[in-house]
Amino acid sequence: MSEPTTPRLLRALAGETLDRPPVWFMRQAGRSLPEYRELRTRAQDFISFCHDPEMAAEATLQPMRRFPLDAAIVFADILLIPRALGQKVWFETGEGPRLGPLPPIEAMADQVEASTGRLAEIGETLKIVRAKLEPERALIGFAGAPWTVATYMLEGRGSDRSAARTYAYQHPDELDALLDVLVEATARYLVMQAKSGAQVLKLFESWAEHLAEDVFERIVVKPHTAIIEKVRAAGIDTPFIGFPRGAGALVETYAARVPVEAVALDTQASAVMGQRIQDGGKTIQGALDNLLLRAGGPALDARIDGLIAQWNDGPYIFNLGHGVLPDTPVENIERAIRRVTGN
Repeated sequence: MSEPTTPRLLRALAGETLDRPPVWFMRQAGRSLPEYRELRTRAQDFISFCHDPEMAAEATLQPMRRFPLDAAIVFADILLIPRALGQKVWFETGEGPRLGPLPPIEAMADQVEASTGRLAEIGETLKIVRAKLEPERALIGFAGAPWTVATYMLEGRGSDRSAARTYAYQHPDELDALLDVLVEATARYLVMQAKSGAQVLKLFESWAEHLAEDVFERIVVKPHTAIIEKVRAAGIDTPFIGFPRGAGALVETYAARVPVEAVALDTQASAVMGQRIQDGGKTIQGALDNLLLRAGGPALDARIDGLIAQWNDGPYIFNLGHGVLPDTPVENIERAIRRVTGN
């Protein structure tokens, strides 16, 4: 039996079927909230914002003050690791991330141990948030998964990933070496996050789409498994959520092969797929369309009710199939969360 203050999210991740699912939203920290936009004006740039523990903690806590959410996710970015490994990273206003030339992989391998120290401010953010967050609300740490991070490192910006996928075919040894560096750096980073107060760890494989089954095994399943094994070897038993967005039918392969406690599902996930994953012993999360959250109205209510009806007979976490869009009306977010929580 769980303690009364055990966060609802942790109960779901332990395999409990609850009276209603815990709810949190990807990218709930920032973007759509006016108080976040005001806070953002105080930062020199986005990376400085992420590395300022007081400001990042405030961004993490803002949605927790507004909404009856069951979990906070630390305000950070998946591209902090490439920067910590020595690649130039910056953000163009209105354009998104930009990365400089890929450093020699051997040089980045030499920076793995130092990279964790260069991310120490994210650990400080987690400590501040955990001290201020109610005990019944969970705190989530995260990292970008190696393949997704590698696509940015190889292409220098967000794209359709076709160049990175071509690179995976033409230069398999070089890609494997890069992924190995990212596995080691990411595992160390997540161990630090857990020791700093993160009660859940999430791997964001944002670009798992269009991968052949053998490639998916090599660049998604294998690196995710290696990260979790390294974290466990460090004595960390914090539960993992894996998110192979866009993987389609290969999500079930992921659920069967990767030792995560939960699998996050994107918008296209079917009811029966989610139920099969639950039947296989995993918690599921997702898969509300972020465009529907932005649109609002009766269709939003109906879809929320439908998702809960189809999945809440097993361990389930209510969430989106992708992140909150910046122009999502705050009242739609509030409406959705209150429909799930009933308060």
